[in-house]
Amino acid sequence: MKYKRFEDLPVWQAAIDLADRVFRLVDERSFGGRGDLRNQLQRAATSVSNNIAEGFERGTTQELLTFLYYARGSAGEVRSMLHLCGRLPYFDYLKSEISDLKSLSESISRQIRAWADSLQNSDIKGQRYLSDGIRAECDHKRRAEAFWAELDRLRAGAAPGQPRV
Repeated sequence: MKYKRFEDLPVWQAAIDLADRVFRLVDERSFGGRGDLRNQLQRAATSVSNNIAEGFERGTTQELLTFLYYARGSAGEVRSMLHLCGRLPYFDYLKSEISDLKSLSESISRQIRAWADSLQNSDIKGQRYLSDGIRAECDHKRRAEAFWAELDRLRAGAAPGQPRV
């Protein structure tokens, strides 16, 4: 599926959910007087979705990859700070929410990694470089690969003694 807007990306939506939930978490009374931890956690959580959005809007695959790795780093930063919160006694009553947020940030990190891996193996340099000719060439290549894959599937499924296609 091709996404035309970053708002439609499932990973961006998960990142926005992470930021929303982090902002709600740090509103808890235990974060009072711990402004540095609170602010850093908010900034890191916000950075995940913002970097996904910025990379998506840049127009080149290489820039998107760069910002995806920034976003992944921010997700790791959120997770690291949540680990710290989970170890501090004044956050004991928040252990369940902290655990859920660690899981969400880890899921986001895995999604970003999978997306980045697929982009690194792509021949497309990005929207900024897509002319009509290159777009047609990519479509032709995709259709040819699908044809050969279907042909291989049919050959593999041919019964013994049946002629192969």
